[in-house]
Amino acid sequence: MANGIILLADDDAAIRMVLNQALTRTGYEVRPTGNISTMWNWVSRGEGDLLITDVAMPDGNAFDVLPRIKKLRPDLPIIVMSAQNTFMTAIRASEVGAYEYLPKPFDLGELTSAVARALADARNAGREPPQRPVETETMPLVGRSPAMQDVYRVLARLMQSDLTVMITGESGTGKELVAKALHQFGKRQNGPFVAINMAAIPRELIEAELFGHEKGAFTGANARTSGRFEEAEGGTLFLDEIGDMPMEAQTRLLRVIQEGEYTMVGGRAAIKTNVRIVAATHRDLTQLIRQGLFREDLYYRLNVVPLRLPPLRERLDDLGDLIAHFLARTETENEAQKTISPEAIREMQAHSWPGNVRELENLIRRLAALYSDDVISAAIIDHELNSTGTGSHGSGQGRTRGADTSIAGAVNSAVGAEIQASEPHLPPAGLYQRLMDEFELPLLTMTLDLCGGNQIKAAEVLGLNRNTVRKKIRHHGIEIVKRSRGGV
Repeated sequence: MANGIILLADDDAAIRMVLNQALTRTGYEVRPTGNISTMWNWVSRGEGDLLITDVAMPDGNAFDVLPRIKKLRPDLPIIVMSAQNTFMTAIRASEVGAYEYLPKPFDLGELTSAVARALADARNAGREPPQRPVETETMPLVGRSPAMQDVYRVLARLMQSDLTVMITGESGTGKELVAKALHQFGKRQNGPFVAINMAAIPRELIEAELFGHEKGAFTGANARTSGRFEEAEGGTLFLDEIGDMPMEAQTRLLRVIQEGEYTMVGGRAAIKTNVRIVAATHRDLTQLIRQGLFREDLYYRLNVVPLRLPPLRERLDDLGDLIAHFLARTETENEAQKTISPEAIREMQAHSWPGNVRELENLIRRLAALYSDDVISAAIIDHELNSTGTGSHGSGQGRTRGADTSIAGAVNSAVGAEIQASEPHLPPAGLYQRLMDEFELPLLTMTLDLCGGNQIKAAEVLGLNRNTVRKKIRHHGIEIVKRSRGGV
């Protein structure tokens, strides 16, 4: 057949019907089969312009034969479907050169759209065959929920690119884990992976941490010290909590991205750099831009590929897989095999998980360490979630009392979140200043906005000395926008 689509799928009837309707008047026909051997015979004879294949087939796994198909016919587009909706399935589909990967169940409109694109691109040069096989089903990311499938598909498409990625998501959703997966399975896997958390470093030292410093650059700089850019050369630099980067460092980072070179603090010679930048934040950067706390031009440089990680409450179907993963890890560490009852999982699904996957992992570690029971029961879960003071069910309010909306309550929640995020370790040094900065930022920006950018009037409203207000504005890198305001 000169023009044809080879369809390989267990549930091919509905797909074939939709494709036949979509391909009316195109000259293409749909030819279904139910086994790998027939598919291989067709492809090896040069038949078909497009291959649509399921992964798990009655006579084998399609991934075992797809590398041979791509070697024999590198220009043949392949669309892979699979009910094995893991991160590694998406990665393997990408590595065998699949044109598109569709995790089941999917909208049939997605398939017809992918088919149309593949046929339109069929004359382009074929994709390269896989550079390396995946030998083991390691699981850097866990979960099969629809929310995670979207993440997997984006990651699979990014593996062979050097595009800058901006990962957003609440604290505890696994942003650094995703950044490591991008590096581990990407084209820079043989280079270093270097991570730096902007919120954990004193603001005045961030530039030296990033770019290094020469001897004598500042008090205490007794020797030349390399920065994170130099350490990450040829690899990936992960800039966590990018929203906490001060404005001065933002300006230098923008220049590095634009020009591909930087100078050390106290240095003059330009140093060429070759790193892939992956940034992450739990904050709303567009809001920070409006407040004058984040450079808009830097935002667009970093946000080339935006990737949002869903909070755990949006992927509760993954609880079972995640719990099994963490229990297996504790079994390796503690040599104590534990399971969890279905009732306990249902109890956990009623929890709002403000700490997300990190909170879940810490809970499982705590259960493995404190309870001798072989089976974790619903009663144990109920006790733990309510005794920690962070239990939240249903509407997001605790069972014993309503949410505390006072300033003291907000501070209590913020401190609790910091402690919980760091378990089982202590929070990083500088907890007081980090919390004070978070409190001061909205207080200063909102007061300045109220006063139309007039620092003198803002100082009067705050009850602070004008010089103190100006010092804090510089410290936070707040951009003053003066405007008239009635009554001010």
